[in-house]
Amino acid sequence: MKNPLLSLDPLPAFDSIKAEHVVPAILPLLEEHLAALPPLLSQDHFTWDNLIEPLTEKDVTLAKRWACVSHLHGVMNSPALNEAYEACLPKLSEYSTTLSQHPALYKAIQAIVDDTAFVQLSPAKQKALHNALRDFRLSGVDLPADKKQQYADCQLKLADLTNQYQQHLLDATNAWTWHTDDASHLAGLPEHAIEAAKETAEGKGYTLTLQAPCYLAVMSYADDRALREKLYRAFTTRASDLGQHAEHDNTQTMDDILRTRHETAQLVGFNSFADYSLATKMAKTTEEVDTFLQDLAKRALPYAKKEMDELRAFAVSQGCDTLHAWDIAYYSEKQRQALFNFNDEMIRPYFPLHKALEGLFWLVGQLYDVTFKARTDVSVWHEHVQFFDVFDKNEQLQGQFYVDLFARPHKRSGAWMDDLQGRHQFLKGQTNIPIAFLVCNFSAPLGDKPALLTHDDVITLFHECGHTLHHLLTKIDCLDVSGINGVAWDAVELPSQFMENWCWDRTIVDKLSGHYETGTPLPDALFQNMLDAKHFQAGMHMVRQLEFSLFDFTIHANFDPKAPSKIQSTLNDIRETCCVTPIADFNRFQHGFSHIFAGGYAAGYYSYKWAEVLSSDAFSRFEEEGLFNKGVAQDFLNNILSQGGVKDADVLFAAFRGRAPTVDALLRHNGLSETTDFS
Repeated sequence: MKNPLLSLDPLPAFDSIKAEHVVPAILPLLEEHLAALPPLLSQDHFTWDNLIEPLTEKDVTLAKRWACVSHLHGVMNSPALNEAYEACLPKLSEYSTTLSQHPALYKAIQAIVDDTAFVQLSPAKQKALHNALRDFRLSGVDLPADKKQQYADCQLKLADLTNQYQQHLLDATNAWTWHTDDASHLAGLPEHAIEAAKETAEGKGYTLTLQAPCYLAVMSYADDRALREKLYRAFTTRASDLGQHAEHDNTQTMDDILRTRHETAQLVGFNSFADYSLATKMAKTTEEVDTFLQDLAKRALPYAKKEMDELRAFAVSQGCDTLHAWDIAYYSEKQRQALFNFNDEMIRPYFPLHKALEGLFWLVGQLYDVTFKARTDVSVWHEHVQFFDVFDKNEQLQGQFYVDLFARPHKRSGAWMDDLQGRHQFLKGQTNIPIAFLVCNFSAPLGDKPALLTHDDVITLFHECGHTLHHLLTKIDCLDVSGINGVAWDAVELPSQFMENWCWDRTIVDKLSGHYETGTPLPDALFQNMLDAKHFQAGMHMVRQLEFSLFDFTIHANFDPKAPSKIQSTLNDIRETCCVTPIADFNRFQHGFSHIFAGGYAAGYYSYKWAEVLSSDAFSRFEEEGLFNKGVAQDFLNNILSQGGVKDADVLFAAFRGRAPTVDALLRHNGLSETTDFS
């Protein structure tokens, strides 16, 4: 059989890709690309057309093949696929380091920038070249040979360590189940959670897992306190020294990751990995980030403390004198129900997935004049995956994306958007349109019921769609700065968090909702209760995010290679200053914090709050001028969504908003700006 990874046009044959296809498709291509480099660098005069474009064509092929492999590794993992994936990682790391430290390539690109013809290049190409020179320097292109090798060794080690961390977490999550034949243990759980537990047990009692839909349902609704403690303990000790399986322990892996990142940063002249990470972000100094986070914490902490006091008092009124960590979500749900006559399960029947997608697509169409058309003739990796073409107002194909929304074993947790292909116009006239993956972990359909979402699920869907639109609606034809490429990491969440705001508008909610049995929209009273509950425990949520952000930034800014590991003690110290909820002594949250130990948010988790300032301020212009104001929507499209990384994020934001961002809208949208008596 022909290797499906060797021919990915027009779209990959995902249902045919096997583990044995990976190595033959990836490794020879690396050798081929490196072999093509000397002839390109032997030219007398370098231009975009004779150097950058040929390199880009090769990058496109490699990136698309590896995107398929990496994506399947995240959503349909298996021992064989993981083995093939790990076999490629060191070779990819070596390839990337070779290019990023290649002195002749660096000098050739510098020559293009220094040439008088540089000013005739498009702004996108100019920005791409400047970014490339910056990245060469950040990769140690000027280092002596021994230091270059040390840097290369660090990159190789990090690729292995971060994959190891994620694999440990996935294996630890999949390894834990709890079975019972006694339905009374599940008292309080929503019907969909009980049905899912029954389906997981394959008709023989009930089986609970640590997959997000099951875990969150138990923590929020299970009346059995011992059961909540059991799942909390299992979830918060995953992949740790206190976990069930020693081979999944991430303790040493985390320390090795921090040590290797610190070594990398110092090799290229930075004091810490936090300093190193800011070289490509909007924020410029560690002091600026720390001040930003501390200021938000100072503003939010009084609200959080008041909310926690109110929760304790409520729990006492319910017969719980001492709140433990595994009680917080449970009594919070009961308190929200008591205060606002609202909880997530009341609203779930009104948000069948197909209706939520219809409403989402309607909104995007209204704002940006695009349409979505589902296709069923496309190869996918699982029966639940959907595929959509996106057309502009002239019915031209603008982009395409896959949607994979349900939790299952061997799929990593969380929600994310990733790209299969970026927009790029080649010299011969062909234009690659952007193609994306939109991935979530919602509860799957059960029996004859459709998949039903909570409002939080809807918000997550809108969030990931914001990332997807940022990639698909780009008008930039230069790959390195089109779509999500080249965007500062602390601004990349702007479009995603911006989209979340629409989930609270009645017009949009009417488009999103329709009872799965009757089709009736969300009742006015229930919608009002949802609005009233919008800011419930907003202070507690804010300081929780700040706890994560401060922990991430501190361990990267203050890492001392000569001192014993301070990961746990650093987290404990930060919790002393900004955590208001009880934390169990055995909690090993950091062992599952894949955003910073296996994802792209190392020394950058603060980006969520940083970008939320941008997104809230951007949305406030819609609030001022009209939520469906076409002119404002087109401004947002033309200045933010379509521009990728062609200009710095602060320049693009100012072009849309007419000024620099302020924190006021963020505080208002979170209910943290009202006059409140904290005495």
